[in-house]
Amino acid sequence: MSKSGLEKVKARSRLDSGSDETAQCHHVLVVEDERDLQDLLKYNLEREGYRVQCAGSGEQALKLVVEKQPDVVVLDLMLPGVDGLEVCRSIRSNQEVGKIAIVMLTAKGSEADVVAGLEAGADDYMTKPFSPRELVARVRAVLRRVNEGGDLKKGNGKRMVRFGEVTVDPLRHEVLIQDKPINLTVTEFKLLYQLISRAGRVFTRQQIIESMHGPHTVVTDRAVDVQILNLRRKLGDFGSKLVTVRGVGYKFSG
Repeated sequence: MSKSGLEKVKARSRLDSGSDETAQCHHVLVVEDERDLQDLLKYNLEREGYRVQCAGSGEQALKLVVEKQPDVVVLDLMLPGVDGLEVCRSIRSNQEVGKIAIVMLTAKGSEADVVAGLEAGADDYMTKPFSPRELVARVRAVLRRVNEGGDLKKGNGKRMVRFGEVTVDPLRHEVLIQDKPINLTVTEFKLLYQLISRAGRVFTRQQIIESMHGPHTVVTDRAVDVQILNLRRKLGDFGSKLVTVRGVGYKFSG
């Protein structure tokens, strides 16, 4: 994008100014090697009240994630050197920062890229080209999922759920199987809690999408399938309790 084009987008964005309460004090790391796009994303996120840092490579991103521990990482898939998938896997494998929310950006938009990003541990994804306003909405939605743990301390009514040897504790944002912790992403945790807290109820893919991302977000059914597969893998032998109801959706079955 040319400099003049960037300025035009910024000018249009000013017409929709107004910060979001979700943004206050939250730190976003934008990892994007295209400088014009990096500047555009930074501008739009800062306009909504987020604190934003930028990285132009995977190596720089991993360093900043450990040093600054942002609330959300907006991560381009195609990066020089260490690519976005490897960055995502490295974050997820690090106990200290492994629960940071990740929104993946992909240029190709193919199902294979989307699946690869979700399997690496991304909480959400967007395909280029996209509206900066839509990206801000995705970041906002991911942060709201993260903040649900904090809301519990104010008494929002969510309870610990035990099902056999599986324990899901939303207050601690913790999943235990036979008293051993299981590391889940923010989205995987919310998905598991939704299913296990209403064990036996069938949820359609669309109901799951709306619960995870909101009612007006475009997410493919395949993305839900990938997240279910990831959950089954992480739950090990207990993953079989996540049952596919053919032609309908999914349920947690005893």
